[in-house]
Amino acid sequence: MSRSGPDLALLMLGGFRSLVDAATAELAARGYEDVRPLHDFALRAIAAGADSASELGRRMSVTKQAAARTVAVLEERGYVERNADPADARRMRLQISERGVTLLRTGEGIFNELRKQWEQQIGPAKLAELESILTELVGVQPVRVDTPGWLARDLGETI
Repeated sequence: MSRSGPDLALLMLGGFRSLVDAATAELAARGYEDVRPLHDFALRAIAAGADSASELGRRMSVTKQAAARTVAVLEERGYVERNADPADARRMRLQISERGVTLLRTGEGIFNELRKQWEQQIGPAKLAELESILTELVGVQPVRVDTPGWLARDLGETI
């Protein structure tokens, strides 16, 4: 059966969504019921150097206000903290807290478990081939942290 281009895009999105939904559910089962996929993108951007709401907004392609709301939620839940900039005490810099680092590590472990489940389902050779083909098609770094903003922009929404 031949599939259309839109079918391929939706199939790939379905694979992504399947993994993300399963990971989110497992994180909730492990005590992180307050975490959403958007939070992972934000934490990864902060880990990569987005040390202010403005910079986080730029990296995620969302408004400064949307980034500030995300930071406020992450800070309230203990995943990020603001510390004085050593070069300028008036400036507060975002950093991932110990709880945030633990969350990221737990999430990575869950995704590794989900990958193993897929490997058991289709076999190691097929999964390796799938990963190889996807890498060939989309590159080594297929997803940037601006994905939430990109998707919301295309849907006409603000995050």
